[in-house]
Amino acid sequence: MSFWTTSDNQEIKATTTFESGGGNTVIPDNTTCLAMIDEAQLTSYEENTYINIRWQVLEPAAYKGRKVFQKVKVFDADPKVSDKAKKMLAAIDANAGGKLAASNEAPSDLTMAKALLSKPMLIKVMVWEMNDRTGNWVSMVSPRGGSKTEAPVSTPAPTVDSGFDADIPF
Repeated sequence: MSFWTTSDNQEIKATTTFESGGGNTVIPDNTTCLAMIDEAQLTSYEENTYINIRWQVLEPAAYKGRKVFQKVKVFDADPKVSDKAKKMLAAIDANAGGKLAASNEAPSDLTMAKALLSKPMLIKVMVWEMNDRTGNWVSMVSPRGGSKTEAPVSTPAPTVDSGFDADIPF
């Protein structure tokens, strides 16, 4: 098979343009997605070590193929931060089969690859904003079964109460 043949045995025709998808818009706040981890590794930055997880969105179709990144700070010096991160990792692991927690040892790149990759589960995606930039973060994980992925939750525009009918009981 030629290098220029795709996995479904199609020959790649040379073109001058290609768009890989994605885009600059973030997934709306409070959106539940079916996703799977396609990369999990220990990362060090400025003397801090954390687990860097990359989720690939499978559903809803509007966001299929999008990537959401998650830093799980299980080695943070602040015990509140590391405890919260360990609870998140334990939930991710439980949804993936529980192999990491069963070992009772700190995860490594190899053990995370074996235990966490390609295991679909539900994630709740939130939006972060910082210095005129926005992105997504994972606020919750849950089992895949029993619940369908949700369309983005729209919040109605706030209404202004003029106070005129505040004392009318109906």
